[in-house]
Amino acid sequence: MPGLLEVDGLRVRYRVLSPLRARLQQREAYLQAVCGVSFSISAGESFALVGESGSGKSTLARAIVGIETAHAGSIRFDGQELCGLSKNAYKPYRRQLSMMFQDPAGSLSPRLTVKRLVTEPFKIHAIKDVDLDVEARRLLQMVGLSEEFLGRYPHQLSGGQARRVGVARALALSPRLLIADEPTAGLDVSVQGEVLNLLLELQARHGIAILIITHNLKVVLHFADRMGIMYLGRFVEQGPASEMFQRPRHPYTRALLSSSPEPDPDAVRPPLQLKGEVSSNIERPRGCEFHPRCPVAQAHCSTVAPPATSTVQGHSFTCHFPIESDD
Repeated sequence: MPGLLEVDGLRVRYRVLSPLRARLQQREAYLQAVCGVSFSISAGESFALVGESGSGKSTLARAIVGIETAHAGSIRFDGQELCGLSKNAYKPYRRQLSMMFQDPAGSLSPRLTVKRLVTEPFKIHAIKDVDLDVEARRLLQMVGLSEEFLGRYPHQLSGGQARRVGVARALALSPRLLIADEPTAGLDVSVQGEVLNLLLELQARHGIAILIITHNLKVVLHFADRMGIMYLGRFVEQGPASEMFQRPRHPYTRALLSSSPEPDPDAVRPPLQLKGEVSSNIERPRGCEFHPRCPVAQAHCSTVAPPATSTVQGHSFTCHFPIESDD
């Protein structure tokens, strides 16, 4: 059954050198930010994008909502191809695809009151048959804020309150897919839990699909049905979140889990340490692009790109020498 969102072979690139300079320097003219990513999200499902900074997570999300232009591949939303649509043709889908940005307060205009912030989507989309006062109160109530916040400005809000306003604004037009970019960034641990529980509650109530971008594996464990691990713009592993936490197959996934407090205190999992720094997106390593940092890499990895392997559980990974199950 087709998903609500289906991404197939998506590529996003940025020109970093002119054609002439690239030829003279014998270098790649483009930075490949997203390289052939494929995944899907069903209605009401939560999917987490996980990876280090620079892995391509936010670029992928911005391409889905049309902020970035895809160089190749397909983005289908409810069966409609979005790649290649004009701005006017894309506009109706912007009401159904909403994005929350990282910085809780910085993503809110300091010159607008909370009321104007949460009702601005109605004005942007020229929706005139609504009472903005009623909508503002409804949206604040939905995210657990009282009417007294309507006249406040972003600098008068705590981080948690600013994030709740961001959630209200993102859900103002009742989208079918919410993209949440690091929704707990910069928040205290207790407030992080409140925000995640709010998103889960709203998802259950309204049936929203959520694509969450994070490097915080505790968030993934608490929130996601499925997850994808990105490295240098590619998925190295994806599948059911519970399956990947229990049986990570790619060394990068295992290393990320090793660096995070163990969610199961009874589990025995040998730590796996990464070597060096993330490679350049422009001068990519040959073979498996992860091999310069991989603690289990062998000579074969430096010359041959690994194939994708899938399991019956819907768990896929790209590795010549996958980690064996602890079971």
